[in-house]
Amino acid sequence: MKDEEEENQRKCAFPNFSSIEMRAKNIMTRTSRETFLATEIVINKKINHQNPMKTHGGDRKIMTSFGKSKLRYFQGTLHCVCAGTAADLEMTTQLMASQLELHRLNTGREVPLVAANRMLKQMLFRYQGHIGAALVLGGVDKNGPHIYSIHPHGSTDRLPYTTMGSGSLAAMSVFEARWKKDMELEEAKQLVRDAIAGGIFNDLGSGSNVDICIITKDGATYLRPYDVANVKGQRRGKYEYKRGTTEVLSTSIRKIEVFSETVRNLGDDAMDTA
Repeated sequence: MKDEEEENQRKCAFPNFSSIEMRAKNIMTRTSRETFLATEIVINKKINHQNPMKTHGGDRKIMTSFGKSKLRYFQGTLHCVCAGTAADLEMTTQLMASQLELHRLNTGREVPLVAANRMLKQMLFRYQGHIGAALVLGGVDKNGPHIYSIHPHGSTDRLPYTTMGSGSLAAMSVFEARWKKDMELEEAKQLVRDAIAGGIFNDLGSGSNVDICIITKDGATYLRPYDVANVKGQRRGKYEYKRGTTEVLSTSIRKIEVFSETVRNLGDDAMDTA
């Protein structure tokens, strides 16, 4: 009985909630338009904001994926690039995509980037860093282009350029040395390419392609792959030798004689080397 009353109250407050909920669920099917990405960058119309990200999928020392997509499309020009735990990133971005769609349907307008940033940081702050999601949010709204870096604990920064992930320090050093305002498009793309290459060659967890996403107020353009910074070498031939190819020059067999055996009980101290 109590559940029915709560459902009726919700319907009175949001008469179209059911249809909104179904449309929000359908947004998940629209976020699969990217198929192969190894590095994602977000650049605004004037190229004043760059966001380089490398993407290898792996578990500590094992690389399980060299083409894992870490670019997420939310709505309009709003995009997000991710670094961290794959499962946390997947669920966090899916949840946020549905929440942003609900927000858009309830307000009847596109969600500003500052609102999306606040929703993400509040959700991550509630979990006190236990969700391993380091995000970079970028896009263009009525207030212009924006780049936000969102850390797993919920702290955020609004910067002209930013990097996240294991190769971010090397990439940031390139940005700090060469970035300037009002860069030309080709100059900015080369800068972003060099920054990501710095992360690839100075971090064991980074690698694969350099892909670029250019975001303007009219939409987004994907360049993938823009460059392949680390090409896997090709074997020139097969090295298979038949048995007996290598000659055995001599063979020596020695018998080992055991004179005595001693068994000692080490007890609980496993570090006893006496």
